[in-house]
Amino acid sequence: LCNCSLVGSAECNRTTGQCSCLVGYTGPRCHSCARGFFPEQGSQQCRPCGCSPTGATSDQCDHSGKCQCKVGVTDLKCDRCSEGYYKFNETTCEPCQCNNHSQTCDNSTGTCLDCHENTEGKHCELCKEGFYRSTHPAHSCQHCPCSIVASTGTCHIQPGETVPRCDRCRPGYTGLNCNQCDKGYYNSDSICVRCKCNGNVDPVLSPSVCRPDSGECIGCLYHTAGFHCELCEEGYSRDPVGTNCTRKEATLVSEPTEFTTSAPNATKATSFSTAVLNSTLSPTTLQTVFPVSSSDNSTSAFADVSWTQFNIIILTVIIIVVVLLMGFVGAVYMYREYQNRKLNAPFWTIELKEDNISFSSYHDSIPNADVSGLLEDDGNEVAPNGQLTLTTPMHNYKA
Repeated sequence: LCNCSLVGSAECNRTTGQCSCLVGYTGPRCHSCARGFFPEQGSQQCRPCGCSPTGATSDQCDHSGKCQCKVGVTDLKCDRCSEGYYKFNETTCEPCQCNNHSQTCDNSTGTCLDCHENTEGKHCELCKEGFYRSTHPAHSCQHCPCSIVASTGTCHIQPGETVPRCDRCRPGYTGLNCNQCDKGYYNSDSICVRCKCNGNVDPVLSPSVCRPDSGECIGCLYHTAGFHCELCEEGYSRDPVGTNCTRKEATLVSEPTEFTTSAPNATKATSFSTAVLNSTLSPTTLQTVFPVSSSDNSTSAFADVSWTQFNIIILTVIIIVVVLLMGFVGAVYMYREYQNRKLNAPFWTIELKEDNISFSSYHDSIPNADVSGLLEDDGNEVAPNGQLTLTTPMHNYKA
């Protein structure tokens, strides 16, 4: 008997007993799968392996139908590039070019996927916006030291430099990292604000325009002064329009006076009155009519003194005079008190002689002083004439 497989054989040779196998089957009785075929689970049929001739090392597969793949190739039939490889071609898959910043790429185009360490690009060769490629460590992307308030936030390293430079500073900022205020700006709470000098500072003469730390204007022009050049210098005032500072004009009051000009051998005198010179004439006009010598400079300087200063001087003089008067009155009062006390005090004079003792007294307010209490001896007596008699056991004294 041939005893051939009912599934894998086509017929049996009755003479030789050899089974004729179908495609995919082999063996004397066609019970086994031929090369490139594998037995299907749950049945005795042989299925083709279907291994990719490009990705598989052979056309043979295991009992599960999995082919033996080349390096960089994966899948059941070895017809797809494995992770980290791309460009499935006639030979093999090529590894992804991601500069060690990604492990995967598109298996057909090779574009790197999920770039890390702040990189981007087809091959993770670029730094993300706001980062720059540093040299230490090599090819790593570091955060730009550029504020988005003062700059665009992006930076780069110039050839030959090691410190990054911000790409573009916003108006009012300057410096490598846009961390300084530009000319015409000052730092106000870590923000650069334009200087406010009311147009009275020339940037050519004062490039910084104002102090970068406080904003105080530097080099006020047109006779202006103040923190923001908003005031007029001493001796100047705002014009009626309120835009310019003009020099104060001194008010001249002239009294009618006759000036007579005579020439030698002249029979007539020419005179004119200064009544025509009133306060409307400016100092320039008066100087043209009457030239002022250098000694008159003090008068013009006095005219420049402001009313505030004049009032302060007058007030100071008044205070000094009042203090002096009070001091004088106090001194007179003290002197009179001293004299009154001196005159009102009693004075006693005792005159000692060989045979008597004499007492005398003087008092402004008590003309007849009582001397009865001077001596406390019992034998003392006061005579009608004011004399004091001293009586002792041995001697009698009269005063």
